[in-house]
Amino acid sequence: MNYLAHLHLGGPAPQQLLGSLYGDFVKGSLEGRFPPALEAAIRLHRHIDSYTDQHPLVLAALARFPRERRRFAGIVLDVFFDHCLARHWRDYAEQPLEQFTGDFYRVLLAEPELPGRLARIAPFATLEQVFNGIARRLSRPEGMVGVMGELERLYEPLLADFRAFYPQLQAFAAAGRLSDS
Repeated sequence: MNYLAHLHLGGPAPQQLLGSLYGDFVKGSLEGRFPPALEAAIRLHRHIDSYTDQHPLVLAALARFPRERRRFAGIVLDVFFDHCLARHWRDYAEQPLEQFTGDFYRVLLAEPELPGRLARIAPFATLEQVFNGIARRLSRPEGMVGVMGELERLYEPLLADFRAFYPQLQAFAAAGRLSDS
């Protein structure tokens, strides 16, 4: 999952929102580095990633990509699933997407010290812009060439994969939030 899904799954409290995002930017042991609620949200982010990476529906979705794309398919699928969530937001959330993202940005702007690279990026953009940015950071950027064409061809089956998987991920994340309370 990418930024939007993590923010949606991590919980609505400011520390939960920040921790949901920090999970991609904070590495190593957490013990005592952050307030307990923020650490719990970072741990949940890591559990969501682990659950997602091993889930049979996600593995099946990854197998839809051509063999030469498999090295980057996980990145592509994370971004695409966020696209699916944004596009079909009303199916998974009661709060309108614009209000949700506005609330999140207010929390983000109020945080004086963001970790590392997070302080310099904006988490929401269009798919093609996201993939171009990813390609610039890869040691082999040619691995992203043609990804938009593949996504166009795979759009419907990958959307079906997302729709089957995301409710299960929502239940997993909700259980994780309850166990940390």
